[in-house]
Amino acid sequence: MADYLAFLLFSGEIQLVASTSDGLPMRIPCFIVTLFLFLGGCSSSFRTATVDPVKTFREATIRLLSDSLFIPSNAAVKIVSLQTGEVLYSRNSKLLMRPASNTKLLTSAAALHVLGTQYEFRTTLECDSLDEASGTCYTLYLRGGGDPDLTDAQLDSLARQLRSLGIQRVDGDVIADASFFDSEYWGPGWMWDDETDPDGMPVSAISVNKNCVRVTARPDSATARFVQVNVEPPTNYVSVSNCAVISTDTLLPRLTIKRLFKERMNTILVEGAMRPWDRPRSVRTTVWQPELYAATLLRESCERAGIGITGMVRFGAGPTNGRVLATHSQPIDSMIVNLNKISDNLSAENALKTLAATVYGIPGSFSSGLSVVHQTLAKLNIDTTAYRFVDGSGLSHYNLISAEAIIQLLQGMYASSELFPLYYASLPIAGVDGTLARRMRGTPAEGNLRAKTGTIAGVSSLSGYVRTRDDELLAFSILMQNFITPSDRYRAIQDSLGYLMASFSRHQRIAERSTDAH
Repeated sequence: MADYLAFLLFSGEIQLVASTSDGLPMRIPCFIVTLFLFLGGCSSSFRTATVDPVKTFREATIRLLSDSLFIPSNAAVKIVSLQTGEVLYSRNSKLLMRPASNTKLLTSAAALHVLGTQYEFRTTLECDSLDEASGTCYTLYLRGGGDPDLTDAQLDSLARQLRSLGIQRVDGDVIADASFFDSEYWGPGWMWDDETDPDGMPVSAISVNKNCVRVTARPDSATARFVQVNVEPPTNYVSVSNCAVISTDTLLPRLTIKRLFKERMNTILVEGAMRPWDRPRSVRTTVWQPELYAATLLRESCERAGIGITGMVRFGAGPTNGRVLATHSQPIDSMIVNLNKISDNLSAENALKTLAATVYGIPGSFSSGLSVVHQTLAKLNIDTTAYRFVDGSGLSHYNLISAEAIIQLLQGMYASSELFPLYYASLPIAGVDGTLARRMRGTPAEGNLRAKTGTIAGVSSLSGYVRTRDDELLAFSILMQNFITPSDRYRAIQDSLGYLMASFSRHQRIAERSTDAH
């Protein structure tokens, strides 16, 4: 049985659309609809008449949002035509709601407005001095510029750049200079027990591999008597305490992999039992002090490239007029796409602190970055006293905003011919990619609707753009919160709303029943 029904009225036909519990709309054949209407009064005849398509759309939307799911929870929705400015539907649109990752819509908009579409994040290797004759560099500095997408492979590339300069030796330490940002790793209101979760990573101006390592445990392929544990990338920065066993005893606790985060250690504890036939178990976990993690990976890259290093890895400040030896640059467009498509939290927070460092000077902080976001929103005529933000990603439950304010943001970005193409392209596409890759498939929203998702405990949101059957571009914001059941059912209703919006047409007709008896 469908969870809810909605009538969709198309040109010259009627379709009954049902959304199943998995959120996939299904169309009821027209002959069933005709039979339904016929049984409503066999003595009546029908004639074609024009109806108000907006009224019909609103009624269908109301039916979807009348689901019993919203008895204990809240929903705020606003849908607006970007061509005409007409409000097609509004419910609780001024109500403050937790946006979750819809916060990234504001962060990415501010980043584009302030940093521009040509901005690049730069990571550099610098030294105090260089003896070219002997190929000796005196102290090596890894200076971070807030790049959230730096990888260990790119550190390998930086090391090879050093070797290509003829550098064979670093006489001194490898120093991590993360002074572009302040030392606050986590945003206000972030959950303390999410520290090892890849989505709750520490924020730093020097970040590599999203400040995570991947740990994989598998039964030894040769003997099936021991548990093998591997860390990627291979590094001495983390250690493994492997207490796991191979056993068929079902009473033994199953395998767990966790970092000793309460102890502020980079020790990975592997405990419990695997069965001889179990598949490999792989998890990503954050590291403590990601700046030293990156500097350690750099040192290991240099050693593989044939560069000897005499000193240690430590924190420090780079020279004011140091010599730049190698540079890696990351353009903002790829960062913005990564931020919104896969809802990357590190990209959002690094963008926020980069805004702060650019506008107010280093070190960039959460609070200064938020001030820049407020200034941007004020320019878009959004009341900055009518919402609250404390981070750039939406991880915090302290964040509050209305659907109306998000619509104003979407309208403001649409009005910018310079910024809108990249902003629009960065959003996940229904049924195609990002966090919407598996949603709304087989519906008019597939390949059409572009929107930012948002999910934290008890919160599910979806805001963005969709084209109707008439190619009319709509902006919408759907915010749902205060539920303890799985979010799948709320996402199913969001998907059905996406289907309704993509199916909307201003040229609809319906068969109207006559009172004439046969």
